[in-house]
Amino acid sequence: MTGLETIPKRRDFVLVSTHGRRYAMPGLVLQMRDRGDDAGARLGITASKKIGNAVARNRAKRRLRAVADEYLACHGQPGHDYVLIARYNTNSLEWSALADSLNIALNKVQNTAASDQTATSAKNHRKTDGQKDHSA
Repeated sequence: MTGLETIPKRRDFVLVSTHGRRYAMPGLVLQMRDRGDDAGARLGITASKKIGNAVARNRAKRRLRAVADEYLACHGQPGHDYVLIARYNTNSLEWSALADSLNIALNKVQNTAASDQTATSAKNHRKTDGQKDHSA
């Protein structure tokens, strides 16, 4: 991969799954998590046995890796982990449809994360020194 490191450990995949943002599209599921550091973006790819035999799973992962190199290398945010999950039709989709799916999912996930961060900073800005935050 060009501008992306790989996510090496299962623990990191689980953190992205449990604490990250997710958006599903016809050919893939994109998960994103802010690690809270300034290191480069990292990518993980999974394809379960629901996709098919080993040949089909490897083909799906190659396609996802190629589309990620094209889009995430340019548009991925530093300090974030991205996980792409292959879906049943990852191998049968046209290349342009798969690329569009990743582009749309990336925009949705990043916009959701940005709006949540803006809402949190506005909430913290409204608090004064003597007040406690009683929200759950």
